[in-house]
Amino acid sequence: MIPLILSIQSHVAYGHVGNAAAVFPLQCLGVEVVAIHTVQFSNHTGYGEFTGQLFGAEHVRDVLNGLAARGVLARCAAVLSGYLGDAATGAAIVDAVGRVKRANPDAIYLCDPVMGDVGRGIFVRAGIPDFLRASALPAADIITPNQFEFELLCGHQLTSTEDAIAAARAMIAQCGLSAVVITSLRTPEIASGVLATLAVTATQAWRVLTPYLDLQPLPNGMGDVFSAVLLGARLRGADLPQALEHAVATLYGLVQRTEAGARDLPLVAAQNQIVNPSKRFPIQSLG
Repeated sequence: MIPLILSIQSHVAYGHVGNAAAVFPLQCLGVEVVAIHTVQFSNHTGYGEFTGQLFGAEHVRDVLNGLAARGVLARCAAVLSGYLGDAATGAAIVDAVGRVKRANPDAIYLCDPVMGDVGRGIFVRAGIPDFLRASALPAADIITPNQFEFELLCGHQLTSTEDAIAAARAMIAQCGLSAVVITSLRTPEIASGVLATLAVTATQAWRVLTPYLDLQPLPNGMGDVFSAVLLGARLRGADLPQALEHAVATLYGLVQRTEAGARDLPLVAAQNQIVNPSKRFPIQSLG
């Protein structure tokens, strides 16, 4: 049976962020997607000016009720969330996770806690970081923050990979998570020109190292694609380290093929990188 994912996040008419970055890769991996948009903008903010609307929590709940009436929520194998317009919308997403898990206790909730990044700082509304800590993380199975976001969540700056593993395990114990995946990790001991992606469970940890691709500007939507591919690979039978390796290879292949100055990943032009990435990087088990 083809897995079904409920993806609740932002959407743009032009470009690739949020659902506009996640849905196509999931479909390429053979996963069916039901998408609910928390915003619809003409384009993402990387282009500067944009038009469109934020959709309130009631909009999200209304769409969810319609899906529930069709029996769709009971068929979902996973929920994926990303950028939140406000904390109230986040609460509607957590409610949706509860409804899905009551019908399917084995369903996975992957929360990409979008809040900010190095150089840009925090770019979400006040209240979102607190909501994520208090409500989203305890409901989640997997989270995929970048290093900046993980440091916001755990409350201190990471000093090493070992520090990151310890902080992730503390978060797993506190929130009941299955796994923490930290992207764009560049702690002091990681060599210059190298980027790490780290996956941590209560008992194991894995790392993938890739060359750092210094595009200026970096294309938007990288985290959205990474999270979608990681979740899609898991639903298609990969274990966590295999899914990590696939997601890292896909994102590297897409970024490497992004034209200088482009604001978006070439999802359609380089779609082969989603299913069969041309360059893969070894998984390092860190115990």
